[in-house]
Amino acid sequence: MNLATLPALIDWQPRTRLIFGPGVVERAGALAQELGLRHALLVCDPGMVRAGYADRVQDILEAAGLRVRRFADFSENPDGEMCAAAAAVARAAHVDGIVALGGGSSLDCAKGANFLHADGGAIADFRGYGRVRGTMLPMIGIPTTAGTGSDAQSYAVLSDAGSHVKMACGDPGAAFRIALLDPSLTVSQPASVTAASGYDALSHAIEAFVTTSRTPLSQTFAREAFRLVRGQLAHVLQQPDDLDARGAMLLGSHLAGLAIEHSMLGAGHACANPLTAQFDVTHGIAVSLMLPAVVRWNAADVGPLYADLLDGPGTPDPLAGERLAGELEQVAARCGFPLTLAEAGVGEDALPGLAEAAAAQWTGGFNPRPLTRDAALALYRAAYGR
Repeated sequence: MNLATLPALIDWQPRTRLIFGPGVVERAGALAQELGLRHALLVCDPGMVRAGYADRVQDILEAAGLRVRRFADFSENPDGEMCAAAAAVARAAHVDGIVALGGGSSLDCAKGANFLHADGGAIADFRGYGRVRGTMLPMIGIPTTAGTGSDAQSYAVLSDAGSHVKMACGDPGAAFRIALLDPSLTVSQPASVTAASGYDALSHAIEAFVTTSRTPLSQTFAREAFRLVRGQLAHVLQQPDDLDARGAMLLGSHLAGLAIEHSMLGAGHACANPLTAQFDVTHGIAVSLMLPAVVRWNAADVGPLYADLLDGPGTPDPLAGERLAGELEQVAARCGFPLTLAEAGVGEDALPGLAEAAAAQWTGGFNPRPLTRDAALALYRAAYGR
């Protein structure tokens, strides 16, 4: 090992207990008791209510003696007003813990509600990391999509209610005390959700592997996440009832989330977030539109890392960036995504404004190449009509 390649500092403390396997959701009540919960706020998106999962988890919690108050009044991109409404319900009900059930929107809304429950104020007050002064409630996260990795992170991505700008808000207290990963809960999700969330998980592994803040630990998580998701995404779209494949996707998503927690993301997400904010492009699709261009651009600096990710250590390939970008385009095509910004309905005149917004995104600061406005504009132009 070349010791010169080691980071100057690694600061890693696992905050979340991971419990993985088919049927583990049945342990939610007993685990809530272990945390000392007596009255929980169940944050669950409307899809969880329609699918009957919210009733199932509420029954499990109540059978363990907990009182449960439910909150489901939020959208795919939870904003400050939605989090404030959830916090108001939590205060009125005097809950002592939160259980989040659903996709990334549920998990992030629960975190946002927890910020506001602890300190009041507005979501924008928590932009960045470590802004919470009060005591946050213990939380259990039960993800039902394999994508965001929020179950492994102390961050939430939340939108400003007025501008719809996405903000990364983090705090040690925002990490779930327990993450229950039950692949049986992911089987009934629509194929479009499987595709978009799965691509997002793949992108997390790829971006986290090459950021300027990467460490040997974060790369270990990212490498295994990439292997799991890359190997199963196409299969699970063809065989949605394959529980083993669903499990691989869910675990891969969690590991990619761990990688993000310790190395952050890059220009792919920095450029994707304005597309969601300004054009309402689904997040995973927005990432798919930008990531191939970002990989090609980054390859000038981190091409050997892309070769490492694709083929393993010690396998140099000067075309690794192009190979990875091409593979990502093929995955997007199999998922049925638009392949260019023009196909996604983004006008060419919008590109300069998008570039301005992307250059201001926090995640761009961790990209291996500096994401200036001009660089972002070049990336959007590359993605516009490729």
